[in-house]
Amino acid sequence: MGSEDIWIIGSNMTKFGKHPERDVVDLASEASVAALHDAEMTMSDIGVIGVGNLMNAGAGIGQQLQKQIGQTGIPVFNVSNACATGATALRVAIMAVKAGETDVGMAVGVEKLAGAGLLGQKGPKPKSETWEPSGRFGAIGSTEGRIGTNIMPGVFAQIGMEYGHKYGGTSFELFAKISEKNHAHSTLNPLAAYQKRFTLDEIMNDVMIAYPNTRPMCSGNCDGAAAMIVVNDSKLKSLPASVRKRAVKISASVLTSDPWAEGCQVLPDVNTLTRNAATQAYEQAGIGPEDLDLVELHDCFATAELVHYDNLMLCEQGGAVDFFESGAPWRDGSKPVNVSGGLQSKGHPIAATGIANIHEIVTHLRGEAGDRQIVGAKVGLAHVIGLGSACGVHILEKAA
Repeated sequence: MGSEDIWIIGSNMTKFGKHPERDVVDLASEASVAALHDAEMTMSDIGVIGVGNLMNAGAGIGQQLQKQIGQTGIPVFNVSNACATGATALRVAIMAVKAGETDVGMAVGVEKLAGAGLLGQKGPKPKSETWEPSGRFGAIGSTEGRIGTNIMPGVFAQIGMEYGHKYGGTSFELFAKISEKNHAHSTLNPLAAYQKRFTLDEIMNDVMIAYPNTRPMCSGNCDGAAAMIVVNDSKLKSLPASVRKRAVKISASVLTSDPWAEGCQVLPDVNTLTRNAATQAYEQAGIGPEDLDLVELHDCFATAELVHYDNLMLCEQGGAVDFFESGAPWRDGSKPVNVSGGLQSKGHPIAATGIANIHEIVTHLRGEAGDRQIVGAKVGLAHVIGLGSACGVHILEKAA
């Protein structure tokens, strides 16, 4: 790894929501051009692009984007890594800059998901009714309905229930209160797909998707894109003062997958790889969870937010319920979490989410978050996790 620090100098995202009249290239172009404008650069300054899309671009979304915003012959990496796709695209840009291949890298994540339903997993049909945890079909065949569920709402419902079973203190109402917090936060975020406050009763009495998650407690499928431009130290020094003073330092950039584990892991383990990523990130950045001023974590469901308080070490192990009940993760609490409204109301266009979470932190560190600004924010952490599994954690710091 190069010794130079990496800085975000351009960051932007579209409004998340339904964009029926625009395709993925339109959305990616809007975010990219806005990020270039933010960095006071043009495509001719960019040395590498990482572009993430999971569901709908077919081959070469990065090349399609170039045709729209400027073809300059530079390397393009098309990235697909479950819900960590956006964070992975950013890692690509960071790694290229760290490796000295270029001074300026760009990352883009885009998705059109409005009306996509539950995104059930598809796979080859196994030959036998008996599921075997080995061989080709054991590794990639769908287990849906055979040994439980692998559709997201079911998996994350189980993960929340498992945490409660292990440590106690959880209830349907507690999970609903997490959702109440994020929907309340969303009312201050003009880019969120939904900006509607819900009462606890409204959340608890809505359609049950997979107990204990009702519809408002699930992330919203929607359309959107986010883009980011990164540079190294030497490049930053050569840029105008107006860019330098808004630069945000990437103190840690980590991507993990599942470590090897004994036996058949029937339930995906979202905990170990997140804890590993957080541990590495705190070490890389030379800070601890106590130093964070705000956190954007992957609340694909209300149950997920609770377990990630613990996985990101915002509380002691087993202490997530107490941490939430202390009021800490509210916007006016000691450790604000998902001030953007989170995936439950900001929305979750899969490949864009990893960059959008980081963009939210950047906006606060620059002091540009308007009504939802966390006053004096200097350090923030952004987290995403995709089943399969991939986890991205980035720690950002305000320019001195």
